[in-house]
Amino acid sequence: MSVTEQESQLNTLTQKMVEWRRDLHKHPESGWVEFRTATLVADKLDKLGYELAVGRDVICAESRMGVPEEEFLEAQKERALQQGALAKWIDAFDGGFTGIVATLDTGIPGPTVGLRVDMDALDLEESSDCQHVPEQCGFSSINHNMAHACGHDGHTAIGLGVAHYLMENKAQLCGKIKLIFQPAEEGTRGAKSMADAGVVDDVDLFIAIHIGTGVPDGEVICGSDNFLATTKFDVNFHGVPAHAGGNPEKGHNAILAAAQATIGLYSISRHCDGASRINVGVLNGGTGRNVIAQHAHLKVECRGENNDINDYMFARSQAIIQGVAQMYEVEYDIEVVGAAQRSIPSPEWVTFIAQKANELQSFSKVHHGRKGAAGSEDATYFMERVKQHGGQATYMIFGTELAAGHHNDKFDFNESVLQNALILLSKVVIEAKEFA
Repeated sequence: MSVTEQESQLNTLTQKMVEWRRDLHKHPESGWVEFRTATLVADKLDKLGYELAVGRDVICAESRMGVPEEEFLEAQKERALQQGALAKWIDAFDGGFTGIVATLDTGIPGPTVGLRVDMDALDLEESSDCQHVPEQCGFSSINHNMAHACGHDGHTAIGLGVAHYLMENKAQLCGKIKLIFQPAEEGTRGAKSMADAGVVDDVDLFIAIHIGTGVPDGEVICGSDNFLATTKFDVNFHGVPAHAGGNPEKGHNAILAAAQATIGLYSISRHCDGASRINVGVLNGGTGRNVIAQHAHLKVECRGENNDINDYMFARSQAIIQGVAQMYEVEYDIEVVGAAQRSIPSPEWVTFIAQKANELQSFSKVHHGRKGAAGSEDATYFMERVKQHGGQATYMIFGTELAAGHHNDKFDFNESVLQNALILLSKVVIEAKEFA
């Protein structure tokens, strides 16, 4: 293929990626209800000729976290069908098992390369400000309290773009390519269940990606290594109701227990081995001003610079909650609804990717890693699983200009990042045989 033909191919594919991204942005779906997204992705991959594994075949039911109630899942499935979800595929994702793994086996000896992208949106109402580009251009969210305010619509479009490019250039490939489309990254809920299903157990070289995250436009991080381990958990306190004026002594106040637990959680001693975090994001309970509260609910997360520190934070959190429950004579339960590990990218693999990025001469800066604490990422479960099986793994970030920060209702990104990611990821996959 000539340079001109290759440029034409990339430009055509980039336009498709923009169209896919905008369609997904208009129809965002939060974790475990990505029914429309999953059916459209599966259909495109199937038509390209990839071997597909979907639904329960790629998600371990016992490892799913933060799964919505069945009634909500069914309502969202119907909503998805009304918005263009493909009926021929939707039953494969029944129950919210909305994961996809697409495999291209070249039949030629070579490494198995895995690429993971996430598909879910946030539980957030998108801005309707007339200055907001998606609103201006007619692709802002039409789904209540769901918005692609973190760039996962772009990630999915990149994954599809890479799928098209690799199939169109199959003659240059060897080994196997596995494209993993993951649900429920927000809240760090989805990756563990796919990793536990064994979808990366045969992967030699693994990449997960993100766009933005404060990285300047035109720059690339080849091995982001600053994610914190985390545990997300809900706490329910169950007390005894009573008349607040007539016989308050007969009640056991669940709100008092929740409030005292909140104060106690923020009093956990920091750890000498690294950064730690605790946050109570939601506290609610009670039914009326003259009733001793029977129920109260907390939404909590802890984080740590490494897995041991996070385990320490969670253990201390559990001890505090147990102690408070005993003090106020209430019952309690704790449900883990999300988790992620700390994972360090494989240095040799990062160096190889950085070399390929520099060869392109299209990035203003190529970084091996980045400094400073960040959020958490459940792709770390994939990374650790790959490394445990003798492979190498990394997490890449493609810089882009943002209209507002991640998880902001005015979030949007410069769509030129789609082609930047497509070109580098495709180059790395095609030339991975040099590394292996």
